[in-house]
Amino acid sequence: MVPLSRWGRVLLLTLPVALASTTTSSAQTPRRGAGQEPIPSFEDKIANLRKIDGYIPLYWDDQAGRLWMQVPKLDTELLYSTTLGAGLGSNDIGLDRGMILGSRIVEFERVGPKVLMVQPNYRYRATSDNPAEVRAVKDAFARSVLWGFTVGAATGERVLVDATDFFVRDTNDLAQRLRPGSYRFDATRSTIYTDALMGFPKNTEIEAELTFVRQSGGPTGGPAGVGGGGRGGSPNFDGVGDVAATAEAATLRVHHSFMELPDGNFEPRRYDPRSGFGAVSYEDRAVPLGDDLTQRFIRRFRLEKKDPSARISDPVKPIIYYLDPGVPEPIRSALLDGARWWNQAFEAAGYRNAFRVEILPDGVSPLDIRYNVINWVHRSTRGWSTGASVTDPRTGEIIRGVVELDSMRIRQDYLIAEGLLTPYKTGAETPPELREWALARIRQLAAHETGHTLGLGHNYYDSDAGRISVMDYPQPLVTLKADGTLDYSKVYDTAIGAWDKVAITYGYQDFPNGTDEPGALKKILDDAWARDLRYMTNQDMDANPRVDQWANGTDPAAELRRMMDIRRASLKRFGEAAIRQGEPMALLEDVFVPLYLYHRYSVDAAASAIGGMHYIYALRGDGRDPVTPVPAAEQRAALDALLATLKPSELALPKVVLDALPPRPGGYRRTRELFPRYTGLMFDAVSPAVVAADLTVSQLLEPARA
Repeated sequence: MVPLSRWGRVLLLTLPVALASTTTSSAQTPRRGAGQEPIPSFEDKIANLRKIDGYIPLYWDDQAGRLWMQVPKLDTELLYSTTLGAGLGSNDIGLDRGMILGSRIVEFERVGPKVLMVQPNYRYRATSDNPAEVRAVKDAFARSVLWGFTVGAATGERVLVDATDFFVRDTNDLAQRLRPGSYRFDATRSTIYTDALMGFPKNTEIEAELTFVRQSGGPTGGPAGVGGGGRGGSPNFDGVGDVAATAEAATLRVHHSFMELPDGNFEPRRYDPRSGFGAVSYEDRAVPLGDDLTQRFIRRFRLEKKDPSARISDPVKPIIYYLDPGVPEPIRSALLDGARWWNQAFEAAGYRNAFRVEILPDGVSPLDIRYNVINWVHRSTRGWSTGASVTDPRTGEIIRGVVELDSMRIRQDYLIAEGLLTPYKTGAETPPELREWALARIRQLAAHETGHTLGLGHNYYDSDAGRISVMDYPQPLVTLKADGTLDYSKVYDTAIGAWDKVAITYGYQDFPNGTDEPGALKKILDDAWARDLRYMTNQDMDANPRVDQWANGTDPAAELRRMMDIRRASLKRFGEAAIRQGEPMALLEDVFVPLYLYHRYSVDAAASAIGGMHYIYALRGDGRDPVTPVPAAEQRAALDALLATLKPSELALPKVVLDALPPRPGGYRRTRELFPRYTGLMFDAVSPAVVAADLTVSQLLEPARA
């Protein structure tokens, strides 16, 4: 769900002026002056080294602890990507096992005794048949020399370099992520992780174990600016000291992948802001006058029909995802079910068996760049799940998808259900509805994050057609029955959404030869518009009342009032039946917090109507109204619903809570999930109301809203 940044330090190596002004090939033969030792032969150097064959052959010197790399074919572009092989386990800091740290295109150039690893500049291009025009743009914008290797051995075109220092370094500035100024990379405690050296015909995998040590006087907690909690004790923020074996040192593993780039047969598809896809973009300085310099294409996998003329066809090659075998049952089956929903969307786009999800086979590394994976990530506290991808920046082709699912998410949904249902009548039972509720949520989560890796963004549009996309953040759909109990039979979706089918058809339809593709793509979106299937995303939530997250319905004021009714009824019956028999009564607070703040996202949604506008991603000529201010009556209804949340009767805590909550016993630390307190060990009866009131007041007094 979070966008990738550019990672790694860039080392700019400046060639001598005399050399830079020549036209000599970059594959020059090194010259040896008097007294210099000759470069050893390739064969002599590798004679006693262990070879890891593959796309880029590697040679391991066990005695010296050095990794030698055979330089790939010179002046040939390849894909270089880094991921985390072993993470930190902190939600505050991030750095999770399997997360993508960055990717880029690189090539190797030999200049005398040096081999340079270079990143070409694909942000500015000239797609022209005129070589001089192409070179004029290429030379106008700086490329980046990422590393300089010294030739260690060579025979003809076979060149060997010591790559140890390249891999055993803080390539991605992880020390800054741990906490700026608090940890530094320690090369003396870092090495190549030999268990993860792997070679394959089209990719090579390398891993390094890196240790970061606490600097003298450095703090051990979470990121700067995190703190609070009042006199009752600080919450347990998961900084380095909370998750590593010791705050003195944290050891992570960074995985490096080199991969052959795809062939040139992929057909980029033009980006449309209404399509739901993310985009790759670059400036093309060769476009005709009047055309947009910025060229945009959607991010998508390469998927082709065996028979493009057929309405339904098998794919030439299916898209396959592999689930982490470390996921326990019944969560494993739920994740498989949810991720597989996407096959319904590909079927709607005219494919048969184009999308599969399987368990990762034994012996296959989840870090191997050839595999799309769904990882089960453990942290000390709950946090975001993510879906990211490695993309060819030249075309937008997705090379690899990586889903990171937070293992604590399902437990939070279980907790929400406990607060709403207060289900433990005897305290000894295990209510099956809690399990089914939580598993239903995890199915949708698997579908949601997998959708990101297919190229799709969040869709938060509130449609008259109901729930239309798994790319929304879904509020559990609970309704209040006449007897005061709750109906949760449709708490979460059970299949892919109608919008998701539209988006996949737009992005992945393989049109027959001769098709007017721009016209066909426009028709897909026009037909969806007629069914009120639209795409609007994160940026629109604060201004458009038809765009929100964790909320249901199309009328945010009415939905807020409905949520307050559910909250009121649930608080009325809240009590010790919300926890199991034998648990400390103080744990009632853990269940009480999400129930008391059950309405918080509906507050955000209703506030977006005040000073807001109804708008669309309009294009000239589409015949639709781009902007309509929110009518006064709608704004007043939202304001009334918001002010109602501030009534003393809504802010007051149930007497059963005040009577039943003792201080937390030893061994049960306060966490970030609890209300702040200013009353020492005792439960603070005022701060929950302060928190709830601030949700509304801060939205109403947001300066931009005026």
